[in-house]
Amino acid sequence: MDIKCIIIDDEKLARELLMEYLEEYDDIEVIEQCSKGVEAVKAINSLEPDLIFLDVQMPGMNGFEVLESLDHKPFVIFSTAYDQYAIQAFEENAVDYLLKPIDKERFHKAIERVKARMESSGSNMEKIARILEERETTKFSSHLFVQKSDKYLNLPVTEILHLEASGDYTIISTSDDQFLSSSGIGRLEGKLDPAIFIRVHRSTIINLSHLKEIEKHFNGGLVVKMKNGKSFSVSRTYAKEIRKKVV
Repeated sequence: MDIKCIIIDDEKLARELLMEYLEEYDDIEVIEQCSKGVEAVKAINSLEPDLIFLDVQMPGMNGFEVLESLDHKPFVIFSTAYDQYAIQAFEENAVDYLLKPIDKERFHKAIERVKARMESSGSNMEKIARILEERETTKFSSHLFVQKSDKYLNLPVTEILHLEASGDYTIISTSDDQFLSSSGIGRLEGKLDPAIFIRVHRSTIINLSHLKEIEKHFNGGLVVKMKNGKSFSVSRTYAKEIRKKVV
């Protein structure tokens, strides 16, 4: 398994140290280095790495803002000198959190962890389902194959109420059931018609057919309320897409 990697840190010495540690891994290829958040977003969305090492504090755009702006979602190992960001990092589904100066042994453990996560994210049944999905002739999927026990069920996308990211997985909800997909929410978004399914947050996609109302809060924020009673906050990144539909 070859792993494409991008290192993102505004400190040259920090990037060089990570490069030095990674030289021991023949199966990890560093395809880009970035010193700023804005260029990191462009590189990640363009090159689609499997793994990124991400600093938290950088000029212009911090590490969490980088993640908020991504279309492609790689595995993330945070590297920072500040331990107060650890909880937030794991809330962002980071595989690991390395404190500077990075200890070599601790670094190796982080690599072992990310490899284990990658290996557990796929299965033969999922590959079969992907092949079947890719045979569809339409640009957007009318059905998805979702796992239920040891079977894959044929789910019409019209029955999907919303999708929520959960770590490396995505929870797909219908009116009477939930399914856990090992596909990231970004990959699933590409299969769904944007005229019907709209992203309201980095971790949430809703079916407009099942949207009841949009509530505007005093601070200018938006909350979408679904017909099944579920509510989701709209992040600033995606609020403009909601407002485009207001007449």
